[in-house]
Amino acid sequence: MKTFSLDGNALTVQAVHEIAYGDRAIMLPPAARKQVREARALIESWIDGRETIYGVTTGFGEFSNVRISRENIELLQENLIMSHAAGAGEFLPPEIVRAMMVLRINALAKGFSGVRLETLQLLVDMVNKRIMPAIPSQGSVGASGDLVQLAHMVLSMMGRGRVLRGTAGDVVASSLALKKHGLKPVRLTAKEGIALINGTQMMTAFAALAVHQAVELCKVADIAAAITVEALRGSDTQFDERIHRLRPYKGQLAVAKNMRRMMKGSEIRESHRFDDPRVQDAYSIRCIPQVHGASRDAVDYVHGIVSIEINSANDNPLIIPKDRVHLEGGNFHGQPIALAMDFLAIALAELANISERRIERLVNGSLSGLPRFLTTNGGLNSGLMIAQYTAASIVSENKVLCHPGSVDSIPTSANQEDHNSMGSISAQKGWKVLKNAQTVLAIELLCACQGLDFARRLKGRKPMKAGKGVEAAYTFVRKHIRHLQEDRVLYDDIQKALGLVEGRGLLEDVQSRIGSID
Repeated sequence: MKTFSLDGNALTVQAVHEIAYGDRAIMLPPAARKQVREARALIESWIDGRETIYGVTTGFGEFSNVRISRENIELLQENLIMSHAAGAGEFLPPEIVRAMMVLRINALAKGFSGVRLETLQLLVDMVNKRIMPAIPSQGSVGASGDLVQLAHMVLSMMGRGRVLRGTAGDVVASSLALKKHGLKPVRLTAKEGIALINGTQMMTAFAALAVHQAVELCKVADIAAAITVEALRGSDTQFDERIHRLRPYKGQLAVAKNMRRMMKGSEIRESHRFDDPRVQDAYSIRCIPQVHGASRDAVDYVHGIVSIEINSANDNPLIIPKDRVHLEGGNFHGQPIALAMDFLAIALAELANISERRIERLVNGSLSGLPRFLTTNGGLNSGLMIAQYTAASIVSENKVLCHPGSVDSIPTSANQEDHNSMGSISAQKGWKVLKNAQTVLAIELLCACQGLDFARRLKGRKPMKAGKGVEAAYTFVRKHIRHLQEDRVLYDDIQKALGLVEGRGLLEDVQSRIGSID
């Protein structure tokens, strides 16, 4: 089993994804352990010296002017968790919870928060033993980070909450889960409660997993689009490198290159290169590099933001051991992730929008020149008619979800916390848009491969071949989903296609034939 070392500085988006979805173990390296001990020693010395420290010897938020006696320091941290575990709604998916835990460990491993090493180690052990707290999805305003969700996480560390069991939403008492795995509940001491819950880890968990999958989805979108272009007997002129060098956006150049490679060697394209009455294709075909490329550039930007956040210290106050000071600030504020996830949602919604328009061109016989709704014996059979309805419904839902969460702010804590990011809302909306976009592209795959079956024979009895990359993708899809000869339940086909979009098999198979897709 591969083990990831969490030192607070080198975690990658890909690693977060692998840990969240796989059996990867995690550990704290010696350097991180040393950093954690040094920060903790400072906390102990300041308490002994009766120094005033926010959230350690004072109350929280509006109560920051209330001094806490030495004998109540531990009770303060316990009360913090109990009072802040006030979430509502459905429980977060297991992969999001696991990513949250990993991200909080990584932030605390930097050694600027003051938790005890044994407290942090308990969280590491819970990840490795797959003890995942049951965390409600609602309640975070995105500053001071995701307080509510992280408080529910800490409840489980204290043996007072519940943990997920299986994948059906069942839960079991945390105390029983810890005991089963030989772990003892933590009794929080000074600074630990606020250190554990003051961060952006829920919204960042959604962001990290979403942006990793978005990178893959952009590549799959190019594959699906290339099959569609072949099925519609589209031109390859619009992918000519000379066009895109004159507007050299990174994403646009990459998509145009991918389309050229996917269609290289196409007999279908050659069959109508010189006698096609169409001068140019519709925008949903002609502007694939410009639209897909812009979404790619947005995804790249979000990837950069998330890569910074997952290796940041977002606690308050922060402990600076080398200077022996504690600093009160606002690194918990989720605005960077809030804006990024709103941007990601828009970018992925556009991938889905243009995909749905290509689906319409495929099933519309007046536009495609193919059998109406891609079926024989139309009328008795409806073919893929309603698949386009589903895609249309989903992209319309995305348009509602793309209203930005980050432009909203409601003051909390008697206006002490008077600007909040609502990053958790942006993150969860972005996640939903990602899942919707994956489904729309799955529907395009279905329609494009069905259309290609008909397009091969339009110029005669001998079936024509598509480009090498398109043939590879088509063959892979057909291994899992057979041609729609007569009406059947399309839900099953859509789910199979979605599995191909979400997995890496399709992408890896195509890349094995034509090389890496940019």
